[in-house]
Amino acid sequence: MKKIIKLKYLLLVLLILCTSIVGLAQKAKKSVKKPLIVFVTGDHEYSGESTLPKVAAELEKNYGFRTKFLKAFPDHNSEENIPGLEALKEADIAVFFLRWRRLPADQVQLIEDYLKTAKPLIGFRTTTHSFNYPKGHPLVKWNAFGEMAFNSPPGWGGKNNHTHYGHNSSTDVSIIPAQANNVLLTGVDNNFHVRSWLYQVLPNFPSNGSSALLMGHSIKPENSKAYDNPVAWTGVNSYGAKFFFTTMGHPEDFDQEPFQHLIINAFHWIAGKPIPKKWAGKMDINVPYRD
Repeated sequence: MKKIIKLKYLLLVLLILCTSIVGLAQKAKKSVKKPLIVFVTGDHEYSGESTLPKVAAELEKNYGFRTKFLKAFPDHNSEENIPGLEALKEADIAVFFLRWRRLPADQVQLIEDYLKTAKPLIGFRTTTHSFNYPKGHPLVKWNAFGEMAFNSPPGWGGKNNHTHYGHNSSTDVSIIPAQANNVLLTGVDNNFHVRSWLYQVLPNFPSNGSSALLMGHSIKPENSKAYDNPVAWTGVNSYGAKFFFTTMGHPEDFDQEPFQHLIINAFHWIAGKPIPKKWAGKMDINVPYRD
């Protein structure tokens, strides 16, 4: 009889212990903070303020992220105001899709403060030439934001002749063979086509030991001297932060499933999360290009 009582007591203790462990595990799971992504957008041409919210919604719905979305005010052509940049103070990841802005010093300071934290970044297309301050302006160094943050050319034109191969051209994209097993390219087709006209970044960029992932080949270029250039790369920037950057970003690119795989993977990689084993499905992103 005593043995039976002891056994019942032991079982009760084990039951209480298991219940406590399960409760603690559930509590710990709930307490894990979802990474916060802050999107900073403002471009005249590519509708980044319309494509990226769809990506943000997908990241929240299916992939365990939180997002905040900032855009130029009162519209995409407003070059001197992106309200809410204070959100970068709490961001885990910052995303930039900018083109030729002239933000006031206090707003630029908030961007600089984020860069100095060495937290990770993602950048799209025209972010290579995010700012366009006139010569002699106190903030003119920020015209090289692309180089500072993403190891890209330091603005449009210049000594590196950062340019593109014509609005009527498009780009065939292929995985660079040495990157075939890179987890960032999980689910990305070996070859696909995007509407973006190819940006010229070689020979000097991407810089500082960046790793090119995808190569672009211009289709029907308007420049007879056009040559292949990287269209996506990763690296560590001048602030010590890891980043993902792509020169793709035309609205039609966002409706291509290989490109969607790439950017969903990039958000997980940049956050230190495993690349999703299960694809939540193609996003419906039908946004017009602004000529």
